[in-house]
Amino acid sequence: MIYSEVAGKGPEIVLLHEGICDSRMWDPQWETFTRSHRVLRLDFRGYGRSPLAPGRFASARDVIELLDRHGFDRAAVVGVSLGGRVALEVALAAPERVAALVLVGSGIPGHDWSEEMKATWDEEEAALRAGDLDAAVEVSLRTWVDGPRREPEDVDSGVRARVAEMQRRAYELQLPFEDEAEEELLVEDVAQQLSEIKAPTLVLVGEEDVPDIHAIADRLAREIPGARRETIADAAHVPSMERPREFEELVLGFVEEVG
Repeated sequence: MIYSEVAGKGPEIVLLHEGICDSRMWDPQWETFTRSHRVLRLDFRGYGRSPLAPGRFASARDVIELLDRHGFDRAAVVGVSLGGRVALEVALAAPERVAALVLVGSGIPGHDWSEEMKATWDEEEAALRAGDLDAAVEVSLRTWVDGPRREPEDVDSGVRARVAEMQRRAYELQLPFEDEAEEELLVEDVAQQLSEIKAPTLVLVGEEDVPDIHAIADRLAREIPGARRETIADAAHVPSMERPREFEELVLGFVEEVG
């Protein structure tokens, strides 16, 4: 069963979390967005309160099924990182359901990742194979929350602690099924279809995020028709948690403008 919750009244917004977090990353926005909008947030399989099970699944299909279950007709879809990739799939698979698209530090299938990022993932994987979840969490925090130009002490300790809790939970849910559960893409060739996206699109990236994510943001802004690109200062891969006010002003301003 996939965990989801809905609150508020008004135009619809769907919040899709990133791969180092779960739906709790949206706690600041849950307070603000629900004052003027009807908002859905969820935990992807293997995150937060959504267990993982053996077999194949598609996160984008899960999102579309939740839209149906909760009676969401046409929503602004806000996705971060992994959630951004899923948002792109939803926008291509069910364009009539997406009123606007906000892609934050988004991933994209087929990106040619840098050697630095590959080395980071190797370090994280080695820690997980050794059963050292604390070390794996710290690699993740150093990469995504701190970013390449900051030290841990430069980052809000509360943000680091909250992401650490969510990342550790994801490891705990996913590791027992790493050879038995497989996510598949609902839309196989996302990167080749960016020019077909119809929804008004805002591309957001934290100034302190890794260079690969900036490169993806540049491509999304360049290839999605009419897309707008904005940068949030003093934030890396979780700008909605590090700089919630700036994030909310940009997102709500965009959603209300195009809506």
